[in-house]
Amino acid sequence: MIDRYTRPQMGYVFTLENKYAIWQEIEVLACEAHAQLGESGITCEEAAWIRNHAKFNKDEVDDIEAVTNHDVIAFLTNMGSYIDAEVPEEHPKPSRWIHYGMTSSDLGDTALCYQLVQATDILIKDCRKLGAICKRRAFEERETLCVGRTHGIHAEPMTFGMKFGSWAWELYRDLNRLIDARKNVAFGAISGAVGTYSSIDPRVEEYVCEHLGLSYDPLSTQVISRDHHAYLAGVLATVAATCERIATEIRNLQKTDTLEAEEPFRKGQKGSSAMPHKRNPITVEKVCGLSRIVKSNAQVAFDNVALWHERDISHSSAERVAQADSFIALDHMFSCLIRIVDGLVLYPAQMMANLNKTRGLIFSSKVLLHLVDTGITREDAYKIVQENAMSTWREIQQCELGTTFREKLEADERCSLSREELDSIFDPKSFLTRVDVVFDRLEHLSFED
Repeated sequence: MIDRYTRPQMGYVFTLENKYAIWQEIEVLACEAHAQLGESGITCEEAAWIRNHAKFNKDEVDDIEAVTNHDVIAFLTNMGSYIDAEVPEEHPKPSRWIHYGMTSSDLGDTALCYQLVQATDILIKDCRKLGAICKRRAFEERETLCVGRTHGIHAEPMTFGMKFGSWAWELYRDLNRLIDARKNVAFGAISGAVGTYSSIDPRVEEYVCEHLGLSYDPLSTQVISRDHHAYLAGVLATVAATCERIATEIRNLQKTDTLEAEEPFRKGQKGSSAMPHKRNPITVEKVCGLSRIVKSNAQVAFDNVALWHERDISHSSAERVAQADSFIALDHMFSCLIRIVDGLVLYPAQMMANLNKTRGLIFSSKVLLHLVDTGITREDAYKIVQENAMSTWREIQQCELGTTFREKLEADERCSLSREELDSIFDPKSFLTRVDVVFDRLEHLSFED
């Protein structure tokens, strides 16, 4: 991922420095496990020496890999040189115990899962923060009237707080998905060339995984099966879709023709190189664009599940790119939305203007039900309401002054509703008499750890 979208903490997770540090810890833990088991020949003193002297130099590893064309061998060679640097020439070299009975995937796959856990932990914190903001803003705008839209068309009145609340609930589900995906990917495997433990005691695997906070894979081949990684990628795609949903709603609400909400426009910010008046929703547009990356990368993870026999390497190059890019992109998306949603500028007066824009058509459902209550058939009631509504629509479409939907009903002899009944029907708050149940449920929603 390019630097523009990379936040330092998430970016570090996918650096070679971090990966090599995890590799080093795995190799040292394996040596300590061998020493405690007392079956391979390594002594506790040698394991302690390895613990105290193990280190690596990334640039030196790169130089060695340029010759070996094998990153694990290059790393082991470099780390071994530091372990043995102070050992007298005539003494046995402790580095001989490094990688004992292991294969490259034992090291690489276990470390990768550890990195994915690190990265998921960051996203979990992001999700908690954005979710809590959405919940807070839902209650702040609990009474803010606006029009609800279905198919992009005005439907019925609602409150703007419900939008924030809906986002909060979806983020809560995403939070649970991330927690579950973290558990599902927190596995390690140190089982040898094809998973038979032919040259290593399974207790070494158990020891290493326990100290890393991972579960050991109950049956790995040479690799940890990629269904773990695909499940995580699918969750990342789902979370990205949530972020895109929030961003898309803000984009739609910021359109000049709607203008009910607007992402914060910072002091000194410019909207267009050609049109100085522009205040474009560029941040939420960026969120929508990055969402496409995360969602498309999920397909890469699904394709990586089917490997040849006990392992091939076709997955490796793809996931080195896709995994890092997905996590870094989603972390950036969260950071954008945390700022935008927290500071989202609302225009309640414009919301009311939009609510009244269709001259009362949004009350048609209430009129229909009240007419049915008078005793006429639903079909007859629907005909009365629709004919007057379509007449109102035509006048709106042609920008004619005309009369309101209510005025047309009052002039229609077929409509037997009294003035008092119409007053009650054409009150937008009449749609919200039961909306408290939504916020009562939201009150119990928690994003605390």
